[in-house]
This record gives sequence, C-alpha cells and structure tokens, in this order.
Amino acid sequence: MNEKPKRTTIYFDAETLRALKMKAVVMERSVSYLVNDAVKAIEERGGEPDLDFEDVVKDMKRRGRL
Repeated sequence: MNEKPKRTTIYFDAETLRALKMKAVVMERSVSYLVNDAVKAIEERGGEPDLDFEDVVKDMKRRGRL
C-alpha cells in the first residue's frame, strides 16, 4: 500500500517540543520523522505487556540500576 501521507496537527508542551527539535537536529531528521518512527515502534511492540512505571523504577533500584 503506497498511500500518500496525510497531515495532522499534534500539540506538545514546550519542553517536549524543544527536546524533539533538538533530537531531530542531532539525528538530521525532521520532527515528523521522529513522531512517525515512535508511532511505528508502538505498533510493533503492541503485543508486549504494559508495565507500571513505579514498579519498573522500584525494580531498577532493587537491582542497582538506579
């Protein structure tokens, strides 16, 4: 399926947008590329279990990773 990309508007808080723009410059890519890449990664990992952030942090501290 070789469909022409569609446009949309996404609102980010100022800090997130600034971080995205800086990452885009470092990677020599566009913000759109980064967002599309993130969405693709979410789709590919859709079958993975959801983990509670606090549980992950506690586990990392327990294992000495944090």
